[in-house]
Amino acid sequence: MIVMLALLNDGAILSIAFDNVHYKDRPEAWNMRMVLGVSTVLGVIGVVSAFALFYLGERVFHLDRAHIQTLMYLKLSVAGHLTIFLTRTRRPFWSIRPARILWLAVLGTQIIATLIAVYGLFMTPLGWGWALFVWGYAAVWFLLNDRVKLLAYRLFDAIKAKTSPDEGLPVASRV
Repeated sequence: MIVMLALLNDGAILSIAFDNVHYKDRPEAWNMRMVLGVSTVLGVIGVVSAFALFYLGERVFHLDRAHIQTLMYLKLSVAGHLTIFLTRTRRPFWSIRPARILWLAVLGTQIIATLIAVYGLFMTPLGWGWALFVWGYAAVWFLLNDRVKLLAYRLFDAIKAKTSPDEGLPVASRV
């Protein structure tokens, strides 16, 4: 399952180079506090959503381990690719239209991942009902993650705005 995740991820990741994001003509200095802060927030939410799905599968829906493994495979694949659309802009995910090649790469790899999970290639077949559940679950978390991302950018930009970029001291304390 991990190998299939990695291979399908590579297909979509390669298409990111052709995306329609805005760029500047000059190189920018990275604000590592913001990069690490936002990525940590999104990473923690991803882990929480994965454990919540595992809990639902095991304790609420009483699925066996083999079905839970397939459920988690599909969740990791779908949610991972949806994260590409979250992280490509600091604004809401819909503010900049993705390049057609990115759409096609993500859609193509997710169709393959869904078919693998539904029909059980190298894993227990999940069926269409559970696959649609996973897609809905990932979509809800995607929309929540977009709101949290915007909040995280505001929080970490506020930290940057309070300090002087050249000295690292609070602006109010400079004379």
